[in-house]
Parts: sequence; C-alpha cells; structure tokens
Amino acid sequence: MVFSVVTHVAVGIIINQHDQVLVSKRRLGSHRGGLWEFPGGKKEISESIEQALKRELFEELGISLTKFHPFTKVLHKYDEKTVLLDVWIISGFDGHAEGREGQVIEWRKLQSLQPDDFPEANAEIIKLVKLPKEIAITPDLDTTEELAILFKQYAKKGIRLIQFRQKKLNEVEYIQSLKYAFLIAQEFEIDLIANHSFGCLHANSSIGFHANSKTLMSIHERPVSKTQLFSASCHSLNELVQAEKLNTDFVTLSPVCYTPKYSHGFELGWEGFADLANSVSLPVYALGGVGRDDLGKAERWGAYGVAGITSYL
Repeated sequence: MVFSVVTHVAVGIIINQHDQVLVSKRRLGSHRGGLWEFPGGKKEISESIEQALKRELFEELGISLTKFHPFTKVLHKYDEKTVLLDVWIISGFDGHAEGREGQVIEWRKLQSLQPDDFPEANAEIIKLVKLPKEIAITPDLDTTEELAILFKQYAKKGIRLIQFRQKKLNEVEYIQSLKYAFLIAQEFEIDLIANHSFGCLHANSSIGFHANSKTLMSIHERPVSKTQLFSASCHSLNELVQAEKLNTDFVTLSPVCYTPKYSHGFELGWEGFADLANSVSLPVYALGGVGRDDLGKAERWGAYGVAGITSYL
C-alpha cells in the first residue's frame, strides 16, 4: 500500500477594516502558478503550525503577528500531492504588508472572491470567509404576517443570514412555515438555515441546517452536502470537538454573557469563550447576551461574528 505524504501548510486570512482580505499571486512555474492564494507556506518539521504561520507571513509580507486564532482546516488531494491547509484569522500584526518575495499582493473585497481564481483547495476557505459577521435567530412567531414584517426589519439592518428557529411548531407546521420564510428571504436576498428536526432537511436544498447540541452529539456524519451550510449550537469543549469532527461550517458558542435563559454563573465570559473558541479550527459566533454592538469585542476575543435573537428585533 502506498501512503500519500501530506504537505502541512499554514495559511493566514488577513482582513482589514474595509472588509477586504489580503491575497497574493502565485509565481509562474510553481504549483498552480498564476492563480491567487492566501499568504502562508509549508510548515517545517521542527516548528509548530503557529511558528510556521508567523515565519511565513514575516518572510512573505514583512509583518509580525501579534494576535491570531484558528479558523478552519482543509484537506485536499490534488493529482500530484495532498495538502492540509491550516487556516488562521489574523486579527493583529505590526508592520506594513508588502510583497517581499517579488509577488503581487492585493486587498480584495471578501464578497468579490471567486474560487476559480484560486487553487482548488481554497474553495472551502472562500466559502467560509464570505460568511456574514452577524446571524439573526428568529423568535417564536404566531402569524405569517409577523414573519414578513420581521424579515423586512432584518433586511433593513443588513442581515444576510437567518437561523429560522420556531420552537412552538411541530414538524409539519415548521416545514410549511419554512417554505414561506424561504420565499420572503429570497425577496430580500437573505440566506436561511433551518433549526428543527431532520424532517426539514429536504424542504429545499438551498436552505442550510442547524443542529442543536443534543442533535449534534447524536449524529455521526455531516447531514447535508457541502453545498449547503451546516452549523451547530455548542456550549462546551466536547460539543466543539464533535462539531469539528462533523465538518460543520460554523458554530455558535453560548452563553457568553448572562441571559435569563440560564442561571447566573453559567455564562462563559469573554475569556472562557476565547479559550474554547481557540481550541478548535472552526468559525465561532458569540451568542448569549451579545449583539451587534459587541461585534468588535467579539472579534478581539476570537469570534468570527455574533448571533442573537432579541438584539436584532
């Protein structure tokens, strides 16, 4: 039996205050030369992945990293080799980024990134960096009129992703409501993630699926295709590890701050949140007693974004 050698690569996602990400062009003659890539490079045997990330970005761009946290890992098999992309979000650095090895670099709008401009292994990274920074979770609603009004409010606030959560509905009622919600969401160019039973998975292949923590711990494989978003609710390290094993696209981690849903002392706090979020390579959204005004703080503590119910009403 022939075993493929995996090339472990440290990759840095550097996003500025204008919602732009730094990319560089691969040299002609190199593997997938002429295409664009996120900066980084191969880990040496003698160094940790964090050391490789810091070394590569200093050599390539002349910047010294001061703050960074894991984002995702992508294992991809090309015909000629297999790579493991160990992707990190760079949230702080010293210096001015420039192409120190003669490579062309550009700051590009996140939403303008196209997978065809990058080596194939980067498609999953591009999908994830395009995730919005805010996710609205719906409260229980009584009528379709309330649903339409709520989605219009979300659209005015710039929300692009909604977790459709309706605890009072049975499966049949939920699927009917989900179909109506999808039509309204399409009108406002908003994406939906269903939060209910597995019965809603086949309602529409354009809708993602969100697993609560109980469902998360009971399944053994990703329940939807890679073309659909798959997220999960996490409250502990065990649940985060399970979410990583199942290749979720992102998770919510809660409660960060006190909420009436939980008793005092159950909240993680920002330090506790950061410790857990940094233990896995997943985009993590802060949830519980946080809102859009906390986005900056959440990012500083290692969150990719924030999610909430009442903060978006």
